[in-house]
Amino acid sequence: MKKPLLEVMFASEKRKNVLLHLQDGPRKMEYLLRSLETTRTALLPQMRILEEHYLVTHDKDIYELTTVGSLITDEMIPLLDIIDVLDVDVDYWGTHKLDFVPPFLMERIGTLEKCTVIKPRLPEMYTLPPQIYGAYSQFQDTPDTSGSFTGVSTFFYPNSYEVFSSMLQSHVKVNIIITQELFEKIRSPEHAKIEELLKNKLYDLYVYPKELGFISFAYDDHHLLMRLLNSNGSYDTNYILCSSPSALNWGKDLFEYYLKDSTQITEL
Repeated sequence: MKKPLLEVMFASEKRKNVLLHLQDGPRKMEYLLRSLETTRTALLPQMRILEEHYLVTHDKDIYELTTVGSLITDEMIPLLDIIDVLDVDVDYWGTHKLDFVPPFLMERIGTLEKCTVIKPRLPEMYTLPPQIYGAYSQFQDTPDTSGSFTGVSTFFYPNSYEVFSSMLQSHVKVNIIITQELFEKIRSPEHAKIEELLKNKLYDLYVYPKELGFISFAYDDHHLLMRLLNSNGSYDTNYILCSSPSALNWGKDLFEYYLKDSTQITEL
């Protein structure tokens, strides 16, 4: 009796990995044994199951995906990518709001690859995350510097202006989107500081007119950082840090999504 295809693909790590290894083309059995770090005796029963379900075929000692196998494997990979992202800390992802992500980017959330949920210690909870801001802050130290910094935020840290000034002095291009509420809150008491930043051609400030469903996100040449709201809308000091090139591209597209509805501020 045939097994359900979902069971064939996912109930065995060996079968799943065989399909993934064959996606790029036919492979010799010896290659599969080395890649999967297994023995012929252990792998052959799994290969037979794949063949019985018309996912894999072989000629002598060379195995390849069938048309059905290719179709299924092509669709399986994006799902596995998403699972890899969420599996890092499914409790975090499952208890935070994600509806700020537009559908076209939600479909690509697997491209974030393996991210880390950072849980700051008590003294670090209300300071700028060092992974992105540290190279430009007198209070923190990190060797990473970037040619650009881009962010969307509903709040500013007390030393945000000093950090932005330090970035500009280091010739870093800064693009910031803030909410209308934050802009109205800071434009009077911080008028002089904002004016000084706006004079610099490397600094672009935008105001987003609608409510944001997250606390902030930012990216530079090395990292993407996201602070999400809890499911009930409350603030959370933990944040997500991703570092793959595809994650940075995802962050860029998310910024562009919010930028199209934002208004640039050139003077106060």
